[in-house]
Amino acid sequence: MKKLKLTIVALSIGAASFLSYGFSDYYFEVSKNLDIFSTLFKELNTYYVDDTKPGELMKTAIDGMLKSLDPYTNYIPESQIEDYKFMTTGQYGGIGALIHKEDDFVVISEPYEGFPAFKSGLRAGDKILEIDGKSIKGKNTSQISDFLKGQAGTNVKLLVEPVGGKEKKEIEVIRENIKVQDVPYHGMLDKKTGYIKLISFTQTASTEYKKAFKELKEEGMEQLIFDLRGNGGGLLIEAVKIVNSVVPKGSKIVETRGKLKEWEAMYFAQEEPLDTEIPIVVLVDGNSASASEIVSGALQDHDRAVILGRQTFGKGLVQQTRPLSYNAQLKVTVAKYYIPSGRCIQKVDYSHKSENGEAENVPDSMISNFKTLVSKRTVFDGKGIKPDIRTPQEKLSPLSASLLGNQHIFNFATIYSLKHDTIASPSKFELSDETYQEFVKYLDDKTYEYSTKSEELLDQLKKTAEKEEYYQRIDKQFKDLEAKINAEKKDDLQHFKYEISQILKNEIVSRYYFQNGRIEQSLNDDPDVVKAKEVLNNKSEYEQILAGTTSTENNKK
Repeated sequence: MKKLKLTIVALSIGAASFLSYGFSDYYFEVSKNLDIFSTLFKELNTYYVDDTKPGELMKTAIDGMLKSLDPYTNYIPESQIEDYKFMTTGQYGGIGALIHKEDDFVVISEPYEGFPAFKSGLRAGDKILEIDGKSIKGKNTSQISDFLKGQAGTNVKLLVEPVGGKEKKEIEVIRENIKVQDVPYHGMLDKKTGYIKLISFTQTASTEYKKAFKELKEEGMEQLIFDLRGNGGGLLIEAVKIVNSVVPKGSKIVETRGKLKEWEAMYFAQEEPLDTEIPIVVLVDGNSASASEIVSGALQDHDRAVILGRQTFGKGLVQQTRPLSYNAQLKVTVAKYYIPSGRCIQKVDYSHKSENGEAENVPDSMISNFKTLVSKRTVFDGKGIKPDIRTPQEKLSPLSASLLGNQHIFNFATIYSLKHDTIASPSKFELSDETYQEFVKYLDDKTYEYSTKSEELLDQLKKTAEKEEYYQRIDKQFKDLEAKINAEKKDDLQHFKYEISQILKNEIVSRYYFQNGRIEQSLNDDPDVVKAKEVLNNKSEYEQILAGTTSTENNKK
């Protein structure tokens, strides 16, 4: 019976393919290969020595086929549709909390303020032992996340070991529709400088952005820092609406070009803007992608804002979903987008791959220059959006990375919150020297191994010296150098005190003021924000950058 069913399926696919694709050479090639594949699939499932799992085999085949194109063309089975919807709407059914793995269990990292986990009394540091009466020991965070998600209005029972080693207790949480805000924070940095942080481009992005913009204007905003760092993009139309808010009605914002006519479109500012004069600095980095690049690139092309930070990701491809059988979906790249100057900022050329099948960056020889619309400044395609003012990438020391990875900063912040009922506001809270020394003492019996760059280079040199038979003659010098590096590492907690204090301070603030407080506190010492304020407060410099009369990062390829 199994063989008969597979034969019927194969014949059906082959017949449908033949009727659908007609007689042109191209469609005959498609039809022929579909027939070969369906025949192979039937024979494999019929004759393979062990029992096969047809669904898994097909998923593997589809994923392999799509992988040969680009990383954004994906098959979405029915089981993953909710995850895809979350990417476009920012909404899901659940308890509203971040979690992380610690030993054999998961711990609440941060409850979203005002959502079910928070309202049920769950706090950062609480350890989840059971979900609906079943032990979760050994489960990973992805599995636990799936258990906690569910339809709004349904309940989930958690057995929790509260932070501070208190007695275990059962907590019942009623799931809700959780909507992650596109604008998690906005506020005034001083009497005239407003700040808006946008983390995604879901269906509510432009609405939240405009609301924040209007509120800041009412509070006296005369200049704006618009933060798109880490924003991986989302819906193109939301990017268009956000650009529309600060450029004249009728301005061209983006154009899409694809193989099919239906994907060729031009997007213009359709509405009256909120403000076409307010000075703007847009913050970007290497994780600002797609819709973030449409916004920053369009504002740069219109000479409407100064772009500050690091070169953006370089994703100039547009995806659309197509329905498949059994409620599955295909997310497929259908077009490239071109910002107002005419440039496409796609960095990786997926249509031309190396001999080993890897896509490569657009070579420098193929990079073209374009002109901004007003000042005729030179800008380039092919490598993302180059900032007008480039700032260095802040990198964590290996010590800080180890302290974070081993949850020592998280756990100390939790201990601190148990001892202090309140702290100062996020913008005013400071970590005292006494508290930092408490943290150092807390680490006395903790493990946080890390390797410095010096140790890594010394190890490489040692291996090379051994191969070349030099090591035995300079063995003592190597050991002396290793000893000196280890001695210096003992002072790293003091050497990196400022960096570690900033991270620790931010984690402590999140215990009292949650996501909003975390962002507000980080702005105090954010070098990009500090530089952006300097540019905005220097009207002459700001205008010279936009006029193209001063040397900037964009003058160079």
